[in-house]
Amino acid sequence: MPQWWGRAAQMALLKAISELDEALATQLHDDTGLRPYTASSLMGSFPRKQLDLQGSYTLRFTGLTAAVSEALLRATTEGAFAVGRKLELDFFPFAVTASYCSKGDHAWAGESTFGELMGALVGESKLPARKFQFQLTSPLVFHTQEKTQPLPLPDLVFGSLLEKWNAFAPMAMPAEVRRYAETMVAISRFDLESRAAQMKNGGLRVGAVGKVQFSALNSDRYWLGMLQTLAGFAQFAGVGAGTTQGLGQVREILDF
Repeated sequence: MPQWWGRAAQMALLKAISELDEALATQLHDDTGLRPYTASSLMGSFPRKQLDLQGSYTLRFTGLTAAVSEALLRATTEGAFAVGRKLELDFFPFAVTASYCSKGDHAWAGESTFGELMGALVGESKLPARKFQFQLTSPLVFHTQEKTQPLPLPDLVFGSLLEKWNAFAPMAMPAEVRRYAETMVAISRFDLESRAAQMKNGGLRVGAVGKVQFSALNSDRYWLGMLQTLAGFAQFAGVGAGTTQGLGQVREILDF
């Protein structure tokens, strides 16, 4: 029984897109840079590390470009992720019983645009919050300075989000956002533990799961607005390494 389903989920996503747009699927498969999607591992209960044959499991897919997002939405109505379709993961058959796209339907679902995410930055009159709280539901890990870093340090978290934002958003943020997170943001509360994931070719990735709270040390409206925008982006972009294969599933939460 596979203990990590992230690679299988990625293959399911590419196959689903290929059914609707073969050229796009090929482009996503061959791309060696930042990829405009994320895929989770299976979320659910695994009694004695086995599948519960009477249970339900959840997969999450996100798109960071219009083309990928539109293909994923189509897949939920007329493609591989439509209710009633059979979905194969690592040669195990699953039945699709529901698909959720809107925030009101599922806590991890949602739709937005880069403009809407930036709305809090350009249209909000009150001072943005100085605290940012995240739920890390799958191992969060970074590759930095030729090392693996499993701790959610502020500059790594917001730096990862900044990199993806500038890769896909129509309006880039300044590189100094990461510097601000490094020098003016601190971890103020956390409830974390380490968790391992078995990746491609037997590689083991150990990352952090749980909850973490960051607090800014000053009240600079401009920089806080940038961080607030990136915090909302986390649910779609994922954080850190391996987000196309189940790692780094992160979302902002309002309470700890």
